[in-house]
Parts: sequence; structure tokens; C-alpha cells
Amino acid sequence: MTMTFRNFLDKLEEWFLVWSLAASVLLVFAQIIMRYVFRNSLSWSEELTRYLFLWMSWVGASYAVRHGSHFRVGMLADLLKGRARDAYEVLVLSVWLGFSVFLTYQGGKICLFQWQRGQISSAMEIPMALAYASVPAGCALMTLRLLIGLNDLVVGFFQEKKAV
Repeated sequence: MTMTFRNFLDKLEEWFLVWSLAASVLLVFAQIIMRYVFRNSLSWSEELTRYLFLWMSWVGASYAVRHGSHFRVGMLADLLKGRARDAYEVLVLSVWLGFSVFLTYQGGKICLFQWQRGQISSAMEIPMALAYASVPAGCALMTLRLLIGLNDLVVGFFQEKKAV
């Protein structure tokens, strides 16, 4: 069975989100046990959990695009019907896509700046650019999702037109 790009993206996001959430839960649990049972703490677990949370948030934003789970004001969309609503959705997705591309670009610039400065995290002593990379990576995934959604909407729009 061949895997399409869309299926690959679905599996990649799901795999990452499930395993990073499991790792975060285990890290917090280990920190609690260390602190309250052994009266000692792990110096790096809170930092790693924080960075995992950043990555989960941005990759989760892409996952939410896939499922149409982002908050949005639907008053105007609810007033529109048929082709007018489709055109409105194309406009909304286009603006959102532009913002996502902007965030990808600006996040990449900040990430590159952090990499060039060589700043490292306090507990784990890893490059801070790895934490900052969550923004352009998540927004790039969201951009791909928005492009897929726009493509589906436009293709559906023209297929309806041929059927009519």
C-alpha cells in the first residue's frame, strides 16, 4: 500500500504528539517521585518538559488545522450559502496561509539568530535554537495543511462548477 504525502503528514503529527505527550507525563511523574520520595530533583526534567510543550503546541496547531479545530468567528460564514460561502472560505484560508507563512519566516529568522548567538539552555545545555525551532517547524506544517485545505476547497469548487 502506498502512503500519500497527506497520510505521511497525518501519521508524523500523530506519532509526534502522542510520544511527546507520553514523554512529558513520564518526566513530570519522575520529577514528582524524585522530589517527594527521594528528596532530590532532576535539574533538567522541567526544562525538557517545557520545550516538549512548545513543540506539542506548534505541531498541535497543524494537527488542529487538519481537524478544523481552530477557534474562529463563524457569524459571517453562517450567513453565506453555496458558492459565496466557498469563496469566503478560500479568502479566510488565504489570509490564514499568509499569516502562517509570515510566522514560518519570522520564526526561522529568530531561530537562526539564536543559533548564531550560540545561546544554550541553563539545565540541559542544549542550543536554545532547538526550542525556538518549534515555531517555524509548526508553522511550516500548518502552512502545508492550509495549502492542502485550500487545494481541496478550490478543486471541490471547480468540480461543482463542472457538475452544474
